[in-house]
Amino acid sequence: MTDSTQSSTQPFAQQAEELPIEQHPFPPVLPKEATIMMMGTFPPTEDKWAMPFHYPNFYNDMWRIYGEVFFADPDHFRVGEEKRFEPQRIIDFLHERGIASCPTVRSAIREQGNAADKHLQVVDKVDLDSILTQVPQVQTLFTTGGKATEILLSLLENPPKLPKTNQHIDYPYPTRALTLYRLPSTSRAYPLAFSKKVEAYRAFFAKMGKI
Repeated sequence: MTDSTQSSTQPFAQQAEELPIEQHPFPPVLPKEATIMMMGTFPPTEDKWAMPFHYPNFYNDMWRIYGEVFFADPDHFRVGEEKRFEPQRIIDFLHERGIASCPTVRSAIREQGNAADKHLQVVDKVDLDSILTQVPQVQTLFTTGGKATEILLSLLENPPKLPKTNQHIDYPYPTRALTLYRLPSTSRAYPLAFSKKVEAYRAFFAKMGKI
């Protein structure tokens, strides 16, 4: 290898080594009476936040889907005409309906500096033992994309095959037998119409007795 080749590759190696490890910025929401728990991955960089809460990007449709499913109004959690949602209104709703929300990733490296799951290097996964002790009635987990599903399956000694979107599987966690549902990603990068995402989430919440 020539000196010129070495010098051209070293900056890239150095850059990879210097990528920061980020901690998940938002604590889980764990209502004691929760019976189901939503589990995603990692939020976008702070410059993309419309609020300091789970799914903070205004252009992620999570809270619009919740608004449409539960209140027939995609802007139910929106602050007037502003491009943001109201975190406390969402938290109060989750407690009222018994829905927990907890990320599957505690720390990670953004390999490309964005929120794309395919470029997310997971450093520290969720401590599911600790989380489950705080939500003793949770019997069902539901993920909001493939990456979160993969991470949860990796916590099992003998992980089953990854379920397809809108399917569910038994999740035999050592401390509690659960059911795991995989729902569509609410990112607009996921190629599914908003109405179809609403339909999937509505069917799930109806089956869980939440609506």
